[in-house]
Amino acid sequence: QVQLVESGGGLVQPGGSLRLSCAYSGITFSRYTMGWYRQAPGKQREPVALIFDGGMTHYDGSVKGRYTISRDTDKNMMYLQMNGLKPEDTAVYYCNVHQFIGGSHYWGQGTQVTVSS
Repeated sequence: QVQLVESGGGLVQPGGSLRLSCAYSGITFSRYTMGWYRQAPGKQREPVALIFDGGMTHYDGSVKGRYTISRDTDKNMMYLQMNGLKPEDTAVYYCNVHQFIGGSHYWGQGTQVTVSS
């Protein structure tokens, strides 16, 4: 059973930084993508950063140059370094695993990020 546990959210001032962590376990299939999604109040959940097999990454245009996704396969951890945070980055951030065969998505419980002065 896939389990994802996020941590690292909080309240930060505009221009500040946060690093989110996702501890994962139970991934027994071989082809999948991992990533971070976010959901702001009244909006749909959207992908912000993805990491593929081999380490290739993809970022939403709104966070490109400010966010960095990374993964430590030895520790079963994924990270999202967020710099230059803006009030519009305020959302619940979710860790995600997307299984290629079958298309299943697995989610963590989410961690709140609030950017406000």
